[in-house]
This record gives sequence, structure tokens and C-alpha cells, in this order.
Amino acid sequence: MSKSANVPIFVPHAGCPHRCGFCNQRGISGVQGIPDDWAVAYTLRAAAESLGERMRRTGREITCQIAFFGGSFTAIPRAEMLRLLRAARPFLEQDIFDGIRISTRPDAIDGEVLDILREHGVTAIELGTQSMDDGVLKASGRGHTAEQVALASRMIRDGGFALGLQMMTGLPESDETSDLATSAAIAALLPDTVRIYPTLVLKGTPFAERWRAGEYRPQALPDAVALGARLLEFFTDRGIPVIRLGLHDSPTLAEELLAGPSHPAFRELCEGEVLLDRTLRQLDGIPSGELKLAVAPGAVSKMAGQRRCNLVALEHRGYCAKITEDATVPYLQVRIVT
Repeated sequence: MSKSANVPIFVPHAGCPHRCGFCNQRGISGVQGIPDDWAVAYTLRAAAESLGERMRRTGREITCQIAFFGGSFTAIPRAEMLRLLRAARPFLEQDIFDGIRISTRPDAIDGEVLDILREHGVTAIELGTQSMDDGVLKASGRGHTAEQVALASRMIRDGGFALGLQMMTGLPESDETSDLATSAAIAALLPDTVRIYPTLVLKGTPFAERWRAGEYRPQALPDAVALGARLLEFFTDRGIPVIRLGLHDSPTLAEELLAGPSHPAFRELCEGEVLLDRTLRQLDGIPSGELKLAVAPGAVSKMAGQRRCNLVALEHRGYCAKITEDATVPYLQVRIVT
């Protein structure tokens, strides 16, 4: 059985021509500057040794992509972009690393840069889409349009790269309706992966100033979870993997956070919401009492919910649920065992 992963190398704010209202990449990543060649090599060499040891110990094959995240990689000065790619390129000759993944802006993609990325081993490109509503993009200071997202996505797919699209919920001028419309527009672009981030207010950002002035109010956590669950279900049902849901929790993020729906297990909250909702949809005609539920391996705690909240919700409806794992049950599905 194989497993895939990314080895992230952060390049905070590098290449960004705009200061988006939400952005504090140094606060999110904890990285203060662009890594030099030595730092790139050190990170990748250490990852290769660690992953190689894990494969020997577990007998599981692990494949990884080298991931340049944090800024707009293709908007970096060309010499700097090539330096980073060349520093990573020798590691692609090892069995563990099977390509390079980069993140960038939709308006920093053209045919020339795609040729360069392909030549240097890049196999996947993620676009910071954030919204497909031009009003929301403008209010967030993104500096690009929804049409530019669509054009860049087509170019990436036509160029033979895997396409990743990132969206944010709760941005200024957005609401649940516009966020759901964004998800539908993103799905129509046929991405290979999606990331979903609820908007947080971080120190040193334009949103922080607007929040202090009472001009912007981020989502409450229950609202963000409810919407995140709908989006997770929407993309999963269409065969589009959601590879991240919520920002990675870290001490640095905790120090920079001012407001917003941050939670160390945000994805698990959303998964639990989906599982409860799918259980409730199946209860018509089932008498109260003991309820046996089968879920995918590893999903028992998600079905139970944080602090058993899903079990409590079922108890309030007259059901005493017993949860078991079943390898035949797909991810995010629940089967009532009779």
C-alpha cells in the first residue's frame, strides 16, 4: 500500500504583486524569508532520510512531492524562481520524490512560465482562487478576476499539470450563497484537488484594521463548520479530493490570530457534521432504540463527534448509537446495520 505526501518549502510573500486583505504568510508559516540553496537541500535531504526510514520500518511505499508554498511562485523574479527549482531538481532523481508542486496566482500563469515549470520537474500547480465572485475578489484586494482563474486553470490542465484550486469562505462581501456558487464554479474547472480555508483575521493584515474598526466580521466557528461540511460533501461527491480544510494549527498561527473560526481539528468537525447529517437522512421509519452504524476505517471518532456531540444529538432523538468500522464503507458515508 502506498502513501503520498508533500514536503513543504515556504517562500512567504515571494512574488506577490498585491497585498491581499487576509494575508500574513509569515504568521501562517513561521518562515521569515526565501530559503537559500542550502536550506532547500537540507530540508529535502532530511525528508528523504526520514521517509526512507519510515518505508523500511513499515514496509509501505511513500511518494512525495516537493512543494513550494506561501507566495506566488511564478511571479518571483525569474532568476530566483529558477534558482529554487534547480536547488530542488537533483532530489527528483531519488525514488521518494516524484515531482514538484507550486502555488501561485491565476494572473501569474502564461505559456512561457508553464514551459519552464515543466522543464524543471513541476507536475502540479495550485492557484489561489479564493472566490469566483469578482465583487468578493475586489473587496479582498486580490487583484485578479474570476475569468483569469478560469483561463489559468484551462492552461494548466491543457499543459499536462495536475490542477489544484484553493478557496476561502467568509471573505468580505461574501455569504453562504456566494461561497456555494464559488464551489460550483471551481468544480466546473475540473481540478484534481481543492483546499478550503475559512477566513481568519491575522495581525498585520488589512483585515485586522477593518475588524478593529468594526467593518469586517469573520464567520463564527459553528457557521464556518456548517458551510465547510457542505463544501466537503459537495466536492467529495464529485470525486474531487479536499486535501486541506482549515489552516494548519501551529504556535505561530495562535500568536498571530486575532479573530475568526480557527480550530485545531477543523476538518474533523466538518467531517463529523457530514456524517451526522447523512445518518439523520436515513432515520425515517427506523424506530428509536439501539442504532448500529458502520463507517469507514478511522472514522469512528468522527462519527461520534467532538466530545460525543453526534452521539448526544442522536440520543436526543431517541437513539443509542453503536459505531463500528467497515472497510466496505466509503469515506464520509454511514451505513445503518440492521
